[in-house]
Amino acid sequence: MKNAFQSGLIIGILSGLWLFIMRWAGYTTFNDQVSPIEYISILIPIFGLYFGVRSYRDKELKGNMGFLEALVQSFKILIVGGVIAVFVGIVYINYIAAESNFRDFSGRIFGALLIGLLSSLAVSLLLMTKPEKVD
Repeated sequence: MKNAFQSGLIIGILSGLWLFIMRWAGYTTFNDQVSPIEYISILIPIFGLYFGVRSYRDKELKGNMGFLEALVQSFKILIVGGVIAVFVGIVYINYIAAESNFRDFSGRIFGALLIGLLSSLAVSLLLMTKPEKVD
């Protein structure tokens, strides 16, 4: 669980910082249109999951990991990162970007959830080392 907490913390903090970076750069992050630079934020959970699950496989499982083990670890990482990112996002909406509404934010969080789920499936398939055994 320590690895999941560390990786999730990194994903959550980077995702939260991304909100402030976009605001500082002059992009409004909460409206009905998405600027192309916002798509870079997709890389945060992808790389965070990849390095987190790879670290879990190499350090704690000694290089042997099945698909379900990787998927469970990915979900743990995403839960920790998602809780932190949502908390930072709510603080951001309430105190920094008061002109934003919660509907736009919830749509982006739902999109992040889908990206996280697809990323966890991809990372689990890439990093499993026991392909003949489900778990």
